[in-house]
Amino acid sequence: MQHWLKCTTVVTTLAIAACSASPTGRNQLLLFSDQDMSSLGAQSFEQMKTDQKVSTNAKTNAYVQCVTNAITEHVPPQPGFSKWEVVVFDSKQVNAFALPGGKIGVYTGLLDVAVNQDQLATVIGHEIAHVLADHSNERLSQSQIANAGLQITNIALGTSEYAQYRGATMAALGLGVQYGVLMPYGRTQESEADIVGLELMAKSGFDPRQSVDLWKNMAKASGGQQPPELLSTHPSHSTRIQDLQAKINTLPSYNVSSPNCG
Repeated sequence: MQHWLKCTTVVTTLAIAACSASPTGRNQLLLFSDQDMSSLGAQSFEQMKTDQKVSTNAKTNAYVQCVTNAITEHVPPQPGFSKWEVVVFDSKQVNAFALPGGKIGVYTGLLDVAVNQDQLATVIGHEIAHVLADHSNERLSQSQIANAGLQITNIALGTSEYAQYRGATMAALGLGVQYGVLMPYGRTQESEADIVGLELMAKSGFDPRQSVDLWKNMAKASGGQQPPELLSTHPSHSTRIQDLQAKINTLPSYNVSSPNCG
């Protein structure tokens, strides 16, 4: 109950403002229902499958699905949806995402940098953590409070304005780089997703030490120029590696067999 006392009561166009806590105990204000967020995520995902080329490579799809399944098996049932859906997009983007409603997208360009299953699990675990921590809901709610999110609120509630404001909607869900609108997750949310995702991938049998190697690969991939899309709003490489290493040192030993995804 203590986190409720720390939240500020806000009057918005919605009847009820829900004060909650993230998986790490951080205070959050979530104005939208799980059903609303799942609906918005599913609608946006269907649009992406129309707009972008979907990979038909059977081996690549099986590999990404195997890593994802190994992680989602350790995720408790989620309100608002019952099944995770994974799509591999045929693109050079070094990126991945997860949307409310259990929608996961992985770009083939990521597989050139995440060079083994443990490194891919680091990214997928991180993106799933965004969903588990309600980061999209939190960001939409913050926009609403700032009187900048009224149009997005209407979209989230299922009105016909989705097509008109598609770019803003995609950005609010973490897809701004692809759609030319930037509404990034905050550094706090990114760091939280790192920690929650690391715990999740380790619990699923993947090697958490590979997370450090992944971000070293990401740093090399940037080549001193524009970083990969996945890093565009994230903490610096050195900060992230230090934080991950510190977390790795505190992880318990999970009695789980390592997945064999190839």
